Formats: sequence, structure tokens, C-alpha cells
Amino acid sequence: MKNRIRELRKEARLSQEELASAVGTTRQTITSLEVGKYTASLKLAYKIAKFFSLTIEEVFDFEDMEEM
Repeated sequence: MKNRIRELRKEARLSQEELASAVGTTRQTITSLEVGKYTASLKLAYKIAKFFSLTIEEVFDFEDMEEM
């Protein structure tokens, strides 16, 4: 799933480690999210969006998801 995490993090001048600490996850998870190797759980997606004062839809692109 595409997302804007790297863009938002860089705009905020945060390291991956700083963002990870702020949302309660690991730097490796942030790295995996940024390169598209991992899809965030709803709880983590909410924490990331809330951290940047955005909605989940403003951070994550759901257009590529296949209909179930």
C-alpha cells in the first residue's frame, strides 16, 4: 500500500527512529512501511495519522487495494 510517511517525516525533520518512538513501533517497521514491504495495522495507521494531525486516508493510499 502506498503511503506518504517518508514525505511527512522528512517535512517534519524527523528520523525514522524518532517517528518510531513517537508512535510506539520500531525503526525497522517505519522503514518497511516507507518502502512498501509492510502494511500497517489499523492501530498503527491511526497512530501515524494522528501524530501528523491527518486522517488515515491522507497518509495511506487505498486506491490500489483489491476489492474483497
